[in-house]
Amino acid sequence: MPAKLIDGAAIAAEIRAEVAREAAALREAGVTPGLAAIIVGDNAASISYVSMKTKACAEAGIFSETFRLPATATQDEVIALVRQLNADPRFHAILPQLPLPPQVNELAVIDALDPAKDADGLHPVNLGKLLRGELDGAIPCTPHGVVELLLRTGNDPAGKHVVVVGRSTLVGRPLAVLLSNKARGGNATVTICHTATPDLAEHTRRADIVVVAAGRAGTLTKEMVKPGAVVIDVGVNRVDAPDRPSGYRLVGDATLDVREVASWVTPYTGGVGPMTVAMLLVNTVKAARRALEGRG
Repeated sequence: MPAKLIDGAAIAAEIRAEVAREAAALREAGVTPGLAAIIVGDNAASISYVSMKTKACAEAGIFSETFRLPATATQDEVIALVRQLNADPRFHAILPQLPLPPQVNELAVIDALDPAKDADGLHPVNLGKLLRGELDGAIPCTPHGVVELLLRTGNDPAGKHVVVVGRSTLVGRPLAVLLSNKARGGNATVTICHTATPDLAEHTRRADIVVVAAGRAGTLTKEMVKPGAVVIDVGVNRVDAPDRPSGYRLVGDATLDVREVASWVTPYTGGVGPMTVAMLLVNTVKAARRALEGRG
């Protein structure tokens, strides 16, 4: 029986509706949730992503504003803008859109954020809280989205063996912590695999849930998946397609044939991506709620 496709866009729409209700309640209490987005340079993908995020904010009743700096901006100039926004009470969350130009150290910019206004959940304070099982602050958006996808499709990871392929700070490592925490969406037994893992298939074939976030097409194939396992594909990769006007097509990290053996699979578009945006909105309204309650 072919795998069921997980409709990330539909689940994200549910979460965005929940966010809209919370944003309305906050406005009733006198606080309009606000998100500041920072774009440095003219990266087309960054501009598109921020446009998508600010549109989602508007639909949810969240005020947003985008701040643009030239590609030649120095690290000090970017950090100065971050500090200015840290002090601006209109904004409860700040999103420096990555990647940043090579002359700007991304970690230094993230470190300059007020942890209470960290939209992506990547500040060391918030990652440390995650490690301690404190989930009241900002949680990294893509890992949080993956967990919500699992929970809202009836695939609670509790008691399951989950293999996470990828060890990035953006996805793999925080996801492994979330899944192993003693909390909703946690209590899983987690194995992290990566480029230095010998015989990746030996690990993935034992998993009840495989989350592949390696950033490499073809990382996970049908032969590497246990029948009935759940596959969450975080990857979005460009591969050559000379027959297309663009010259490329988008694929995930998993090959399409995994659908022949898995029970549930995310598509590489409309799967995890919409959830990442939805969880950014969640972090923003959580930050606004904390500000209202004096817990910034």
